[in-house]
Amino acid sequence: MVSSPSSAVQAARKALGLRLREMRKAAGFGTARAFAARAGWSESKASRIENGVTSPTAEDLRRYAVLCGAPETYPDLVATSHNIDEMYVEWRRLQGRGLRPVQQAHIPLYERTQHFRIYEPGVIPGLVQTPDYARAIMGRIISFWDIPDDVGDAVTVRIGRQRVLRDAGRRFGILVEETALRSRFGNAEVMAAQLGHLLTVASLGQVSLGVIPMTVDRAMWPLEGFWIFDDDQVIVELATAQVTVKQPSEVFAYARMFAELATMASYGKQARALIVEAIDALG
Repeated sequence: MVSSPSSAVQAARKALGLRLREMRKAAGFGTARAFAARAGWSESKASRIENGVTSPTAEDLRRYAVLCGAPETYPDLVATSHNIDEMYVEWRRLQGRGLRPVQQAHIPLYERTQHFRIYEPGVIPGLVQTPDYARAIMGRIISFWDIPDDVGDAVTVRIGRQRVLRDAGRRFGILVEETALRSRFGNAEVMAAQLGHLLTVASLGQVSLGVIPMTVDRAMWPLEGFWIFDDDQVIVELATAQVTVKQPSEVFAYARMFAELATMASYGKQARALIVEAIDALG
């Protein structure tokens, strides 16, 4: 498991280099020297690229795709390379002016997305939060990171983004671990209202709500929370960073993970029963 955003970037660079090395070998170039000679490069350049030390340019990637006889891989290689150095934004920098700008930044993405797939292991997703629940979570974020307190404005923007839920032409696949139902943010009254709201949202025709029971036999381990927007991009929220993934192969991987998680979830009557149990446990 990648331990930090910076190590995630380095791991991604190495993964791209390994992919290029495998392409080179599959094409019959047994050594980096042989490929470099054909490409008109120094051997050290090819070695640095394949070891993740140097980021390849778009032209470098075109050389790999063409010389290795796989021109169809070029768009994905470019998307992967472009995303690596910009793949995470540290929370401290993102939230430096408070949480309201963070919430506003995602409005265009929400408005153009037709198919949302959301997985959250420990919290109720922002798209279906009540104002009081959102306020409790954001208050803790503000306190922990010691950032400007604009919780009122931030909550207003977050709740405003939820208007997309009322669009029957969109689709929403929402998966939460049962832990998210049991983890308290705010007092018992806040949690009861939040879980009650979740029951209401689950009744919408455009929403598929799945709850993964704590007792289920796991086909997929719990992951960090992630949101898939159509088939275009994924946003992953780590403890210290927001990761944006746009390369098609990585988006596809997250779609596969979502599908695996979905096989373990309870839906309909069974999901509602788990939510009601969580409400009853509030006392």
